[in-house]
Amino acid sequence: MKKNIPLVLIFFAVLQITAQQFDGPLRVHPENGRYFTDNSGRAIYLTGSHTWANFQESRTPSDSLFDYQGYLKMLKTNNHNFIRQWTWEHARKASWTTDDVVFSPLPYKMVKHKGKERYDLSQWNEKYFERLRTRVKAAADVGIYVSVMLFQGWSQNRLETPGSDPWVYHPLNPVNNINGVGKSVKNNGFDDETMGTLHSMNNGDVLEQQEAYVKKVIETVNDLDNVLYEILNEGGTKKWQYHMVNLVKEIEKSMPKQHPVGMTHASVVSPPMFNDDLWESPADWISPATEPIAWMYKGTDYLQDYKSDPPANSGKKVVLLDTDHLGGHWGNYSWAWKSFVRGHNPIFMDSWVPLAGNYDRAKSPSIFYVGGVTKNDADHPDYEPLRKNMGYILALADRIDLAKMTPQDQLCSTRFCLADPGQEYVIYLPEGKGTLDLRNADVEFNVEWFFPIINRTIKGKETLKGGSYKALIAPFTGAAVLYLKKK
Repeated sequence: MKKNIPLVLIFFAVLQITAQQFDGPLRVHPENGRYFTDNSGRAIYLTGSHTWANFQESRTPSDSLFDYQGYLKMLKTNNHNFIRQWTWEHARKASWTTDDVVFSPLPYKMVKHKGKERYDLSQWNEKYFERLRTRVKAAADVGIYVSVMLFQGWSQNRLETPGSDPWVYHPLNPVNNINGVGKSVKNNGFDDETMGTLHSMNNGDVLEQQEAYVKKVIETVNDLDNVLYEILNEGGTKKWQYHMVNLVKEIEKSMPKQHPVGMTHASVVSPPMFNDDLWESPADWISPATEPIAWMYKGTDYLQDYKSDPPANSGKKVVLLDTDHLGGHWGNYSWAWKSFVRGHNPIFMDSWVPLAGNYDRAKSPSIFYVGGVTKNDADHPDYEPLRKNMGYILALADRIDLAKMTPQDQLCSTRFCLADPGQEYVIYLPEGKGTLDLRNADVEFNVEWFFPIINRTIKGKETLKGGSYKALIAPFTGAAVLYLKKK
């Protein structure tokens, strides 16, 4: 092998050879609950870009069909190994635009009824489930784990744009199906346990239909190793989400394989949901939000700032820390490294294909222009460095003994340190300098510097001797990652 091949590229080459191998479905690592494992027993780190149309088409009539193979190629090129597979429950209209956005296919068969097209909830649209299985298998072929999203909060709880109410076009709205299902759902614009909304336990016969759908999805993909489940994106009362998590586990209990089940922050729900509700849930993995949520508690300081200073993961749950729940159209490479060394699995809500339709930019401050490029564009300047660095982090995570690594904020002045003290350390230095406490590690360490913005690795010519505090100064101006391994 030529000596001038970058170290990171060597790691990528190794990963590409083994990427298509899955050794059973994921489960929480028994020794380090921050990560998953499989039959191999190794800690498996998850990271990747997900985008809104990667399962169903989400487009205006003038938009092209989603290029799924091109999307998978982007993931593999950037060394990603995880996606959320987005699900939309309603047929048309979107809360972010007045344009006519169409979502297809949907899981129910359309029939003629009294001269009009209506959904027959007793019949599945098998093309929907064929697409589901085909896309999950295609992701598996390139080494990608897929979180199958079961429900969509925006099918009920997001009504910012007049005339865009998604409930009007929802199959479970009684005016849209021939089965009379949905009369107990109150169109109040957000999930509320007392009012009986779409994603609550007080929704009448809708719950039975939702449970039947969950069972059908599980039957479609249960035999595949690269599957995880997510109950719903941004919505759903706590009781309803807990019920659905337990339902998935109960259904899979008697099936050949069991897969991790995830619960994400509701954002809009009554009574309010908090991150503590996620930690106390029966879910295997969670996606918390920065708290207090800015729009709910204006003028307050953040207690849990998962954007700029992610709290260290205690290991009680696997955390897939998602930019979608932290800032919508947002993300940068520094956040990914901070999240990694704090014991999280960072994932990116990627505008690889922009959300369909035109925005009212005054109502969508997260879509602001930067030099003629908006955050709803794939080529926003923050995004490519983030995509690449998520892959760099995965390459590093696969080299270290991740199962033994835990956040060790107290050991470094920057507080961004993941370590198995005395054995291995990964330190993120936002300004390229800091101090490391090695007083209890009186051994020699091999030194390796990595510079995220230029993708360059420099190995130290000499070892670092522990036993005291050590000043860290990177041989590069800007953010740096230091990797120490016991000689």
